Amino acid sequence: MNALRSQCLAKTELKNSQVGTIRTKLLKLGALITISSRRILIAITSSSPIKHIFAAAYRCLKMLPNTA
Repeated sequence: MNALRSQCLAKTELKNSQVGTIRTKLLKLGALITISSRRILIAITSSSPIKHIFAAAYRCLKMLPNTA
């Protein structure tokens, strides 16, 4: 969570947030998840006030190297 905050949320209003706040706002997000054989689609409601933060964090996490 600290890496997420420092690397991916540095330019958002969640840059100084506590872990609980990030978890509540980003990870406990109501969305429709569709799983197919090749992809996972996450449909966030268009009225979500933090969808731009979620999209920025997703783009940042997608660019990080895979260490697995």
